[in-house]
Amino acid sequence: MTEYFDDEDDATTRQQKARIGQIMAYLWAHWTSQPIKFVAVIVLMMLATACELVLPALSGKIVEALTEGPLAAGRAFDLFGLFAAVAAGMFILRNVLVRIWNRFASRNMANITKASFADVQRFSSQWHSDNFAGATVRRVSRAMWAYDVLSDNFLWFILPAAIVLLGLTGIMLANWPLIGLYVGVSISIFTLASILMARYHIQEANERSNSADTAIGAALADAVSANPTVKAFGAEAREEARFGAVVEKWRALVTTTWMRYVDGWALSNTILWALQVGLLGLVLIEWKEGRASPGDATFALTSYFLIASYLRNLGETVQQIQRGFADIEDAVAYSLEVEDVADASDARAFVPGPGEIVFDQVSFAYRGQSEPLYQDFSLTIRPGETVALVGQTGSGKSTFVKLLQRLYDVDAGAIRIDGQDVRTVRQDCLRAAIALVPQDPALFHRTLRENIAYARPDASDADVTAAIADARADAFISRLPKGLETQVGERGVKLSGGERQRVALARAFLADARILILDEATSSLDTQTERDVQDAMKSLAANKTTILIAHRLSTVREADRILVFEAGRIVEQGTHDSLVAAGGAYARLNALSIGDKLGGALDLHAELSVHQDDATS
Repeated sequence: MTEYFDDEDDATTRQQKARIGQIMAYLWAHWTSQPIKFVAVIVLMMLATACELVLPALSGKIVEALTEGPLAAGRAFDLFGLFAAVAAGMFILRNVLVRIWNRFASRNMANITKASFADVQRFSSQWHSDNFAGATVRRVSRAMWAYDVLSDNFLWFILPAAIVLLGLTGIMLANWPLIGLYVGVSISIFTLASILMARYHIQEANERSNSADTAIGAALADAVSANPTVKAFGAEAREEARFGAVVEKWRALVTTTWMRYVDGWALSNTILWALQVGLLGLVLIEWKEGRASPGDATFALTSYFLIASYLRNLGETVQQIQRGFADIEDAVAYSLEVEDVADASDARAFVPGPGEIVFDQVSFAYRGQSEPLYQDFSLTIRPGETVALVGQTGSGKSTFVKLLQRLYDVDAGAIRIDGQDVRTVRQDCLRAAIALVPQDPALFHRTLRENIAYARPDASDADVTAAIADARADAFISRLPKGLETQVGERGVKLSGGERQRVALARAFLADARILILDEATSSLDTQTERDVQDAMKSLAANKTTILIAHRLSTVREADRILVFEAGRIVEQGTHDSLVAAGGAYARLNALSIGDKLGGALDLHAELSVHQDDATS
């Protein structure tokens, strides 16, 4: 069974994707993006924590007053009133803090999600080919909540814990050096043990369980998106078993992670027990020696409960922060990653012209390939010319189109459109000037209207209707109960292959770009519709530079020029008639194409004859 734990996701093989310093810089940038709210949050938290720090001292003073008898009742009640006021102030400050924090946090979480999506969008086609879509979605969604966990822990636990623990330790050192030293050492041991436990005992297990969680998203998206194939082969049980294996691996890994958290919890509680027993014993010794009053003992014991509360939270906080770092590191890495295909700093908008295309001594190799596909490749396509690219699979036809769109950058040479090097112009403007109809159109899970108008969102209803008619898509759309408002399903799954292709054609008609690319654009259409669409494409291609990629040679016969590709080279070029007469590679492909048609016709004739014989019998 194929594993979903590849080298990229497996925590045992991959390097950490973002360092802690980079993660902290990322968090700081988002915190300070709202400076007024950020300062208000910090100030309010410090004031609320200062109130909390005062309460043990007031408790000790109240006990001192009580030990003096009824004569000190007035002072005791005054201290009680002050205690109540300080406690109320602490709660009010925190209430105001939470209201500001909710708006602050939700805005930053939204910004992180949008920024991560923008980062993913800017990455090259190669990057998307190398990453599971489901895994990417999982990483982005985890990052948003990881920010929430990290920010909450830093604000609500780390900052107040630092103030309270340092403050109480300082007070004890000033009044009872031995007790203060013991408390300070205990806090230091607890903090160090929590950090070391998280770093060396929990982190690796947590990264592996995170990888397993990502794999669940990848496996689920893979199976659900291919559900028609699953059903076609009756493979539901097989896919359930496959997905179950992925989930079981997650279960085993996450159980290990949770048990290691329990180990950390046990160690933390052992240190807290030692702090409690040691502090109480030292207080009794100080009382016995006359260096501590009952009020002092009350302060010390009240302080212990406050210290213990923060230390328990600190232990859990360290573990949650470590987990948060693991969850957000992918998003941080996305923000730091330099895309394979990037706009130049001085990139300008592409200016559409008549549609001349020039490949000037282009060399290009795909990542991981030792030999280049293109080597010193040169070609000029004149404005308004219709050029067909034919050849065996892997000969370089699709790569030609991808380089033209600048989905990949050339290794040497240059590609110019209307005299503009594609590397010197903005990618969005460049691609908006090229209309593409792919062999397998990917539609959005939106309405037909939105999918067709994707090339021109501001197009009028009349323009959309005209594009639909030109693509011969009006007939099937008119039969739908909701017409243009029909939701097409994920990747257009509610439509047939031919219907999806006509939607893509309508989108290209609406774009009305000077350069048109038709990549097997009629491969899913029936014979009659194909003829209708080809007629429509003739009018669409008028005065446009058109590139046809085709395996069915019947679609390229009328091209101005046919280019025959082999291993990234053009081995022949010319019109259909001249290439057939030359008797070369194209003539062989044409003969095979005719043979396939004749063979299919003979097979159909034989099958009909058998049926007729059976009927006669």
